[in-house]
Amino acid sequence: MAIEVITREDLNEFRSLLLNDLKEIIQSKPQQVKQWLKSNEVRKLLNISSGTLQNLRVNGTLTYTKIGGIMYYNHSDIDKVLNGNKSK
Repeated sequence: MAIEVITREDLNEFRSLLLNDLKEIIQSKPQQVKQWLKSNEVRKLLNISSGTLQNLRVNGTLTYTKIGGIMYYNHSDIDKVLNGNKSK
């Protein structure tokens, strides 16, 4: 039975190769953004209260789709609202 000795240099080389491979994997995959967000996700994203989100719905600032009592918001609509309210 043969015994193979692994040195610190071997481990450091393995670590470097592994980190480089992981970096390549992370950089090659574009970050996917969910198209439809639920109310709690929108509140967390915008850091607003449920009352503020309701006001955005009521006054027509932010459109939504309601299915089975759950409200969904299109991510691109949220981007439009944010970009439309930029200050100079």
